[in-house]
Amino acid sequence: MAQVTTKDLTTLPVGRLGLIPLESCKDLGQKVNDWLIQWRHERNHPEMDSFAFEGYQRDSYTIDVQNPRFGSGEGKCIISESVRGDDIYILVDVCNYSLTYPIGKFTNLMSPDDHYQDLKRVIGAIGGKARRVNVIMPYLYEGRQSKRNGRESLDCAAALHELISMGVENIITFDAHDARIQNATPLHGFETVQPSYQFIKALLNHEQGLHIDNEHFMIISPDEGSMSRAIYLANILGVDMGMYYKRLDYSKTVNGRHPIAAYEFLGPKLSGKDVILVDDMISSGDTVLKISSLLKERGAGRIYICSTFGLFTDGLQKFDEAHKQGIFDKVLTTNLVYQTPELLQRPYYISCDMSKYIALIIDTLNHDMSVSHLLNPVDRIKRCVNNYMAQYEK
Repeated sequence: MAQVTTKDLTTLPVGRLGLIPLESCKDLGQKVNDWLIQWRHERNHPEMDSFAFEGYQRDSYTIDVQNPRFGSGEGKCIISESVRGDDIYILVDVCNYSLTYPIGKFTNLMSPDDHYQDLKRVIGAIGGKARRVNVIMPYLYEGRQSKRNGRESLDCAAALHELISMGVENIITFDAHDARIQNATPLHGFETVQPSYQFIKALLNHEQGLHIDNEHFMIISPDEGSMSRAIYLANILGVDMGMYYKRLDYSKTVNGRHPIAAYEFLGPKLSGKDVILVDDMISSGDTVLKISSLLKERGAGRIYICSTFGLFTDGLQKFDEAHKQGIFDKVLTTNLVYQTPELLQRPYYISCDMSKYIALIIDTLNHDMSVSHLLNPVDRIKRCVNNYMAQYEK
């Protein structure tokens, strides 16, 4: 079956497209809006003048919303224009800790809980008037609390149920910590999207002399949780895959957890091979830096750390020191979450822009067409690698 491109969308749109990027996702939302404007002004459907395409070509698809706060810290949402009958896409970055709000004379940093509440305020302000409400939440709120062990809350599933009860039809997230969380919403749309193609594309655009074959390249998972990501990339690229697992000391408990006794490697010989170390997020960075040092001890060549979400909760100093010591070569993360100016200036950092990908998903869903070809980018990855290898061989 032929793949659908942005110029092949000939079905009627679900409704007039409306894009609501919250303040936490303002920059990414602007880039998505620019792509949508460009593509839709390039199209020329025979039915473009019919009422079904009302508002199809506009100077902007962004709907202005405001989330003011009272002096007590309580908030509300105000939508400045009608959204009746619109197909709404709300973008929110729950990890954007750069935003603040006042409580009296004090200033609070916005937490994931605050961003999630603002998302619900937007949905509440829409008030059921839109034809369809879709939420694009790149980092899934409470995604790390997706399963219950003992007497503890099940926050992610509870949040998803709350959004569905408020009328959300589709929830789109990226690289969910545990993709099985979609079982919490069996009767509504839930997609967890992998940025594998963007990682490969950005890496090959910035690095020269890589040999993407089984003799010179390898994919590594830092733990059991990321093994499926590593297997996926390794199979597409036709290279070997290896992984580390944590051997825990069950005789001790430190801060409620069993300490790590050792990291054990499972996989073929990797001496001399360049490596992609792939994970869903970099939080403190301790794990990926530890694995990188162990890979170097085993004789690995260049090491590229690829992670969908670069949170860097402990700052960048440890990454600066590790790079100076040659423990890794580059770090690649996406712009799906807030990126500090300091991070963007680091010589070892490569940012993977996801705005075009998100715009493609929105454009396709607005025409009520399948996004399966966008969620499985095997052909695009292979074409990207083949073009790179052909250029290198010349």
